[in-house]
Amino acid sequence: MSAREPRFDINLSILFTELPLLERPAAAAEAGFTEIELWWPFAGPTPADAELDALARAVRDAGVALVGLNFDAGDMPAGDRGLLSRPAEAARFRANIDVATGFAGSLGCRALNALYGNREDGVDPRAQDELALENLVSAAAAAERVGATVLIEALNTPENPRYPLVTAADALAVVDKVNAETGLGNTAFLADFYHLARNGEEPAEVIDAHADRFGHVQIADTPGRGQPGTGELDFDDLFRRLVAAGYTGRVGLEYKPVGATADSFGWLTREVRGSGGGAG
Repeated sequence: MSAREPRFDINLSILFTELPLLERPAAAAEAGFTEIELWWPFAGPTPADAELDALARAVRDAGVALVGLNFDAGDMPAGDRGLLSRPAEAARFRANIDVATGFAGSLGCRALNALYGNREDGVDPRAQDELALENLVSAAAAAERVGATVLIEALNTPENPRYPLVTAADALAVVDKVNAETGLGNTAFLADFYHLARNGEEPAEVIDAHADRFGHVQIADTPGRGQPGTGELDFDDLFRRLVAAGYTGRVGLEYKPVGATADSFGWLTREVRGSGGGAG
């Protein structure tokens, strides 16, 4: 792998959705990828052991590594964007902490994304923030036991109007609060260039200012959330900046493919997909 190339993984909760979940790790391997990530892939916070075992087996049998996993974020298609700041749903998040960290740890996954949760009518935002900090402290402690990092992500307002973390500064402020509270230093910023760009931030400027705070990066082109080359972002420049800034983590492909998933990787050489290298 060249020193000028970032490392890529593929998010199987948004790519290869033409296939059942348990078939997607093998499809990723067939397409040349060696690392995958997932949103929380189960209907509830505490799936049966058989469900967890089946997914773990599919990952191992495909010969890919799970490198990123979301905590349970609720009913995403219905508009949920996390549970940990919502009083009525916080218990569900807490029930998921040990399950998610245990599953991640069993597969050697070292990054767990904790979506913050939407603002709720009739609830003081300060109370939601206090609850979020309490739950994130618990998540960070559990993640520490398996050597993992908790990730905090900003989302874009046009698609997520009630989500309160919409800038790099918003997310980093939460990261700082959690790390100050725990003293563990294992909470970091998930820089999703698509969401940042949709909110009017320049990903290049965020890289230059904060790359040392990144725990993970995710990408899609704007404004349509398709693969690189379908929108406005200059990914060659962004990848160069990431490497120049010393970022050594993964870049997760989290886009909606224009056409079939298998046909959406033309911007990335097959050799690079398996080596963790750069754009082709």
